[in-house]
Amino acid sequence: MSAEPDGPEGRLRRFATIWSRAVYPVTSTAATRPEFEERLLPVARRLSEALRARSFDAEAGRAAGAALVEAHCTNPEALGRTLDCVDAYLVLYCGDDGDRETLRTRSARLQHAMAAGFAQALRERTLAEQEAIAKAALEAQGVVAQALHATETRFRAVFEGAAIGIGIADLEGNILQVNGALSRMFGLTEQALLGRNVTDWTHPDDAPQTWRLYEELVSGEREHYHVEKAFHRPDGTVLWTNLTVSLLRDADGEPQYQLALMEDTTERRLLNLRLRYEATHDALTGLPNRTFFFERLEKALAARPGRRFGLCYLDLDGFKTVNDSLGHAAGDRLLVEVADRLQSCATAPGEMVARLGGDEFVALTTGPDTRRTVDELAGRIMNALLAPISIDGRELTVRGSIGIVEGPAGERSAAEVLRSADITMYRAKAAGGNRFELADPEADARAITRHGLTTALPTALDRGEFFIEYQPLVHLGDGSVRGAEALVRWLHPQHGVLSPDRFIPLAEHTGLIVPLGRWVLEQSVRQAREWRDVNGGDALGPLRINVNLSPCQLTHPGLVQDTVEILERTGVAPDALCLEVTESALIGADDDLLKPLRRLAEMGVDIALDDFGTGYSNLANLRRLPVSVLKLDRSFTQSMQQFPADPVDLKIVEGIVSLAHSLDLAVTVEGVETGAQAEQLRILGCDTAQGWYYARPGPPERLHELALVDATG
Repeated sequence: MSAEPDGPEGRLRRFATIWSRAVYPVTSTAATRPEFEERLLPVARRLSEALRARSFDAEAGRAAGAALVEAHCTNPEALGRTLDCVDAYLVLYCGDDGDRETLRTRSARLQHAMAAGFAQALRERTLAEQEAIAKAALEAQGVVAQALHATETRFRAVFEGAAIGIGIADLEGNILQVNGALSRMFGLTEQALLGRNVTDWTHPDDAPQTWRLYEELVSGEREHYHVEKAFHRPDGTVLWTNLTVSLLRDADGEPQYQLALMEDTTERRLLNLRLRYEATHDALTGLPNRTFFFERLEKALAARPGRRFGLCYLDLDGFKTVNDSLGHAAGDRLLVEVADRLQSCATAPGEMVARLGGDEFVALTTGPDTRRTVDELAGRIMNALLAPISIDGRELTVRGSIGIVEGPAGERSAAEVLRSADITMYRAKAAGGNRFELADPEADARAITRHGLTTALPTALDRGEFFIEYQPLVHLGDGSVRGAEALVRWLHPQHGVLSPDRFIPLAEHTGLIVPLGRWVLEQSVRQAREWRDVNGGDALGPLRINVNLSPCQLTHPGLVQDTVEILERTGVAPDALCLEVTESALIGADDDLLKPLRRLAEMGVDIALDDFGTGYSNLANLRRLPVSVLKLDRSFTQSMQQFPADPVDLKIVEGIVSLAHSLDLAVTVEGVETGAQAEQLRILGCDTAQGWYYARPGPPERLHELALVDATG
């Protein structure tokens, strides 16, 4: 059954039809247009698959370019029409529902690969044809050597009728004969060429081995050689050729003449240069792109000992706001203006500016003293961005953050240097932006470690790398264990046990804190149930479990439902659970944020205000918060470890405890480390405490042992 007209196969067929109609008029083939379309269809299918593939396959584009040459589309116009067709219709007909911006970028990379494949296949085809001609010429050398014989007429016909330039010179280099094609290449008459010497045709772009090969040939050491060579024309233009020179011997085998075959490759070279430029330069700004920059950076890093490099990695501050408010067209004009200004900053030898993509630019300087020059370059860039840029009648202020890496060549790879510059740039942006920072190996190492932890987080939970330790909550009045705070740890395969401050911020940033927090809540509540079962009901009193909630969890719509389901599934009463929320997370909280906490509090779950006293909140706000416990931050009680305690701290703690009790709030103190401190807090009226004085965080069995000691002691 054939595919529906609007299905993927139908759209692919439509793209192949448009392509064949565009290219067929400039194709030298005996096939009909429908036959030609059938030949392009599998090529179009591979391009379509490469467009939507998970990873980019440049080989698909190169194969498509080579397929054009195999289909006799050797006219450069055929390539131009093909690239126009792919640019206009490939994403439209073969992109399906993919992201258009991503597909357009993939389409552009496929076009570059097609152009490269076309140029390579065309070159190989030309070389094969040229070698065939050279072989024919060599086979005819007997005819030339015996020019006095009757075959002169046939040789002359071949000589004059050839489409490539042919010239014959003696061993001293004096030109004896040229054909019409050679005369047309140089734009000179036959008489103007005769009598000239080939050694006069040197060119600054000659390869180093060109004239060495020539000397070997005329001396009889070599039969032929092939080079790419440029010639000056009388009108000032340059003629580029594929040149094959062969030695002609007489009947006795002695060298007698040299035969030159020239193919004019000027147009092809210009096409290759244009394609190379497009492949290595940014289409929007005209600056070198990431590919070209990496080539230059790798060359700079591979320089001889004693050379140094300096790199500035620039990211515009707030560029997304311009795109969002004024549109992408305005953003593009802004980037073009910024590129022009940056280009004017890097004009010294060894300096270049490139655009990596988006609003990210890099500037490179090389030389013996880049410590000074890279700082000066960064300063010029910052100064160049000072003046406002006018876009659509608006004066836009542009600022940027720059990360600088400087050092000797040969010690780091290009990828390592760029990664260090990127990390440093983000450090400058985190410090407020509109500044530049120098790379710091220690800061790089910390950032790389953070990145490694961030990427490992999603699978760590699935692999069971997290575990929970419990720190007892002790009643200051009778010293009994009333419960414990659950503290999650990460047993990392390389870094060992990591405390929450190493990975909780990363989990919050990535959103993994929600599933991780749900896992901690469920494991902790299950542990509370096990304690209750082991203790034989309420023989030792209920052991309450305290679990921390992050700001991300507070805003997650499933918080209440998840908590209820966990409590019901484990058979634990709500009053055995206390959820701790930091004071800073509730500063200025509106009713929508407080609503899930109120619902949990109404169910019987205790809500504790953690780190109280560090958020500078208005104490009057305590009335509107659904909390039943204040956890006093350790900074208020550290002075109580010494005797006598700071009287100011005593007054502050006494006031907080009095206020809390007047609002029917219990007070828990963190960081208790000495007996004197615990006694002072008891006298001040604090209810419960936790800290190393009682026990460090540990496995759940340890809490059970402490509870048994209290019950039997």
